[in-house]
Amino acid sequence: MMKHFDKASILEAKSFFRRDLINSISGYKSLNLIGTKNKIGQSNLSPFSQVFHIGATPPLLGILFRPHTVERHTLQNILETNYFTLNHVTADFYKQAHQTAARYEGSEFEATGLEEEYKLDFYAPFVEPSPLKVGCKLEESLTLEINGTVMVIASVEHLWVDQKGLLPDGSLDLEAIGTVTCSGLDTYYLGKKLSRLSYPKPNKDLEEI
Repeated sequence: MMKHFDKASILEAKSFFRRDLINSISGYKSLNLIGTKNKIGQSNLSPFSQVFHIGATPPLLGILFRPHTVERHTLQNILETNYFTLNHVTADFYKQAHQTAARYEGSEFEATGLEEEYKLDFYAPFVEPSPLKVGCKLEESLTLEINGTVMVIASVEHLWVDQKGLLPDGSLDLEAIGTVTCSGLDTYYLGKKLSRLSYPKPNKDLEEI
C-alpha cells in the first residue's frame, strides 16, 4: 500500500516533516566534505549532498547552496577566494563529517579532529583521510530566481583517488574505496554494487561487464 501526498498536503505538513520528506525523495545522494579557507587563513569544513556532474570537457561540477540569506561560510569563502575542495567520506569518519554541520566559531577541522591537508600549494584544505579528493576552482555562480538557491559551477583543477578504486577505463569503484552515501539530512549508507552493465542498444541483450 502506498501513501499519497499532493502538493497541498505537502505544504500543509509540519515544517520538519516536509523538510525531511522532500530532502529524501531524490534517493541516495553523494556526500562530500567541502573544504575552504577565507582570505585571512581561517579554514572551514562542511558536509554537502548537492554535488553533481556538469561536463567532462572541460571537467565541471555543480554544487547547490541554500539561499544566501544568512551567513554561510562555505559559500562566502568560495566567492571570496575562488577555491575549494571536495572530499569523499568513509565509514571511518562519517560521524565527524556529520558533526562539521554544527555552527562552530572556529575551524570545523579543529573542532571535529579531522586533519587538514594541503597539496601542491592549492589554497583550500583537503581532508587528510579522504580516499578521493578534488581541488576545484570557481567558474560561475548563479542565483536561481525560483527560490534563491545559489548554484556554483566549478572546474576540476586537481584530482587524487586511491588507486584501488580507479578502473582501467577511468570509472571509479566507490565500493572499493568505501565512499559513504546519504539520504535526507542525517542518514548514511555504504553502497553495494549490483553489477555494471553494457551500453544499451536496441535489439541487443545487456551484458554484465
